[in-house]
Amino acid sequence: MQRYGLIGAGHRAQMYTDAIGDAHADAAVLVAIADSNPGRLAFHRQRMVDEYGYAADAIAAYGPDDIESMVEQQHLDKVIVTSPDDTHADIIVRVLRAGADAVVEKPLTIDAPSARRILEAVHETGRRVVVTFNYRYSPRNSALKEVITSGRIGTVLSITFEWVLDTAHGADYFRRWHREKANSGGLLVHKSSHHFDLVNWWLADIPVRVFASGGLRFYGAENADERGLPPRPERGTHDGEHGPFELDLRDDPRLKALYLDNEHHDGYRRDQDVFGPGVTTEDNLAVIVDYAGGATLSYALNAHSPWEGYRVAVNGTEGRAELEVVERAAVLVDDEGKVIIDPSAMADAVGDRHKGERLTVQRHFSGVEEVEIPEGTGGHGGGDALLLSDVFNGPGEDPLGRPSDYIDGLRAIAVGICGNESISSGRAIAPSDVGLDLTR
Repeated sequence: MQRYGLIGAGHRAQMYTDAIGDAHADAAVLVAIADSNPGRLAFHRQRMVDEYGYAADAIAAYGPDDIESMVEQQHLDKVIVTSPDDTHADIIVRVLRAGADAVVEKPLTIDAPSARRILEAVHETGRRVVVTFNYRYSPRNSALKEVITSGRIGTVLSITFEWVLDTAHGADYFRRWHREKANSGGLLVHKSSHHFDLVNWWLADIPVRVFASGGLRFYGAENADERGLPPRPERGTHDGEHGPFELDLRDDPRLKALYLDNEHHDGYRRDQDVFGPGVTTEDNLAVIVDYAGGATLSYALNAHSPWEGYRVAVNGTEGRAELEVVERAAVLVDDEGKVIIDPSAMADAVGDRHKGERLTVQRHFSGVEEVEIPEGTGGHGGGDALLLSDVFNGPGEDPLGRPSDYIDGLRAIAVGICGNESISSGRAIAPSDVGLDLTR
């Protein structure tokens, strides 16, 4: 039975607390939580009592300055880090040096100097850092990995990868702390590290040069003024009529309990106007990545699409594989002006496009072959459950190599970090240009 601590008592923490309380209760016990907001910390402690029968005093509470004490006093084996991205590096380094391993939500960190600090701490302490890339475990992404590694399309020469975030999910990055690029490295680091990790893993290769372009073109005050949008409340939680881009925290009991009821502790507002001032994160991005093995990735991210999902085309010397995933077919507004994000409620309204996934392979001079994708249950097509099993039980034999560590995390953020530098400088950037060594 391993002893776990958790740092970062926000929304994302629940995936891990639920796993410890239920499916992996025989392998893990949560004994400590640290957070700067005492209200959110208390929420998760009480939830472990109410949902999983923990004793009221079973989980010790700590502040963000007490990480070393938490690790030492509670004899922690591992610490799960679900705090804001810009805090990851400091927390990881302190956890490792205090004597525990770290399990970190992506991204590993947000910039090159903090990445180097993590590498130094890993080499100094010999401790482990796991970065949780759950998209690797999704059956559809694993199926594409199998196609590529089988050699059915030959040697991969190029990949085209488009990811679209809809006006429910995509907009949400511009309501919360992610709206300021300094907190997350922007979507190229925070969100796209998932996608760059997939490509690194699919190719089993290392990125060596990045060119990027992009900007804030839809959200934010300047874009709202340019399009002539009328004045809006500075936050979504208010009485009266609401626009479709507003989030009223009172409509979601968990968000209300976590954030609205506890904002008096630190002033953090989870429901800011996506078209308000202070947004610095880009919402339209395009990236070209060259790989050591010779392949090139063309990647695009849009954060204000009417539907959500992604398209991947992999071109090889002997053919082409295509994966299309519709995670949500549309974001609609009902008669009362409320946003509908339940895919089952949209089928008639969106016609042929429906929630689903399709993987095809077409070899040269041959017809199209559809590849069966195994069905999974739960988040990310069952990927979350598989990931959590590896996290809490240790990875077993996996011919696809899905378990990830700090090097995988570094290689994923390296693309985004180099992309951010490329946007600023207007030139192609190699990881070595920003002081990152991606070899083991």
